[in-house]
Amino acid sequence: MSPRAGNAGPHTLAFVESPVQLLNVLEWAHAHAPGVGLTLVVLSPVDPMTRGQLRRMSDLARDEGHEVRWEEARGGPMAPFQTIGGLAGLLRKARRIVLGDPFSRYVQLLLTITRARDLVVVDDGTATMEFVGQLARGERLVRWHRKGGRPGPRDLIFAPVSSSARRRLTPGGDRRVEIFSSMPMEETPAGVTVSANDFAWLRARFGPPRITKGADMVGTSLVETGVVDDDRYLEAVRSLARTHGATRYFAHRRESTDKLHRLAVETGLEIVRPELPLELIARRGPIGRTILSFPSTVVHTLPLALSGTEVRVAVCDIDPTWLTDHASPRAQGFLSGVTGAARDVQRLSTAGAQGPEDVTGAESVTGPAGKTGPAGPVGPGGRRGAAASEGPKGTADAAGPGV
Repeated sequence: MSPRAGNAGPHTLAFVESPVQLLNVLEWAHAHAPGVGLTLVVLSPVDPMTRGQLRRMSDLARDEGHEVRWEEARGGPMAPFQTIGGLAGLLRKARRIVLGDPFSRYVQLLLTITRARDLVVVDDGTATMEFVGQLARGERLVRWHRKGGRPGPRDLIFAPVSSSARRRLTPGGDRRVEIFSSMPMEETPAGVTVSANDFAWLRARFGPPRITKGADMVGTSLVETGVVDDDRYLEAVRSLARTHGATRYFAHRRESTDKLHRLAVETGLEIVRPELPLELIARRGPIGRTILSFPSTVVHTLPLALSGTEVRVAVCDIDPTWLTDHASPRAQGFLSGVTGAARDVQRLSTAGAQGPEDVTGAESVTGPAGKTGPAGPVGPGGRRGAAASEGPKGTADAAGPGV
C-alpha cells in the first residue's frame, strides 16, 4: 500500500461506474480524508472504452493507497446477484458510503442494504445538478433526458427501490448526506452539506500542461442518447472547427464509431479517443489554447482543472432546431442551464459561426493564477485515429446522459 494512505478498512466504501466518478472520489478523498485509504468498488460497465478508462483510473487510485475491487457487475444474467451477494458484508460494515450516480438502479439497490449513516454523493457530471434539484423538490429520481416521458414497466417495478434510495439520500435523524461537487447548485436540499470540488488533487499531481496555439474540440454523446439529430450535430461541429481552427476532436467515451468516422471524413478533424477523463488529459497536455465544447460537464470542470493556465474554454449552445422528435421536453431547458451556469467560459453563437457573443467571467480566464500544484507523474495519453475498436454500448443506466 502507498505511504500516502493508511489502512482502507471497512469505514468508507465507494461505488463508481464511470471514470469521472472515480476521479471525483479521488478528489473527495484528497480533500476530506487525506492519508486515509478507502475501499473503491468498480461496478464495471460492458463497453470497452469505459472499461479501459476505469482500469487506468483504478491504477491511479491504487497509487494513492486505496483498495480497488473490480466487479463484473454486468457480466451475465447472474452477475447482479453475485455482485450484490459478494458486497453485502462490506455494505453492512461500512460507516460511510461514497457514490457517484444516485440515478443508477444498481447503486439504488445497494443503498437498501447498507446501514451507513454517512452518505456522500460525488459528481457524475451535469446529472448532479438535476439530482440536487429533484432531491430539494422531493421528486422521484429521473435522469434529465428521460424526464417528461411515461415510466416504463421496469420503472414501475423498480419504483419501491428508487423511493427507498431517495429516502436514504435525504438527511434526517443521525443520517448525514454530503454532496461534493464542482457543479453550480441553484437549490440546496434541506440538511444536506455541500462542499466544493476544485480539482486540487488533479492539479497537484499533473501539469501544468504544454499549451499549443490551436483549438481542440470536446465531443458529446447527445446524438447517442437521442437528444440531438446526427446531421445537425455534424454540421455544427464542421462550422465550429472551420470558424475557430480546431484540429483535434476529443471523443466522448460513448460516441459511436460510425459517427466518429463520419466526423473525421467530413470535417478533417483528428479523432482522439482519450484513455483517461478529459480533465486529466487536458491537465497533463499538450492541449489547445482554446477548448470548444457544447453544453457539457467539461464547461464546469475544465476551467477548474486548468486553473492558472492560459487555456480558455468556449461553449456553443444547442439550437432548439437540432433536437430530435424523441428528445425530452426538459432537454432544451436543462442544456441551456448547463451553459448559463458555467463560470469563466466564453459563450459562442449557435454553431460558432460569428465568434464570441458574450463572455461569462473574463475573457480567456480559466480561474485564478498561481493555484497549480507541483508537476506530478505523467499518465497515459490519448489514442489517435477514428478508433474502430469500440464494442457494444453500455447500459444507459450505467453510463448516464452522456454530456
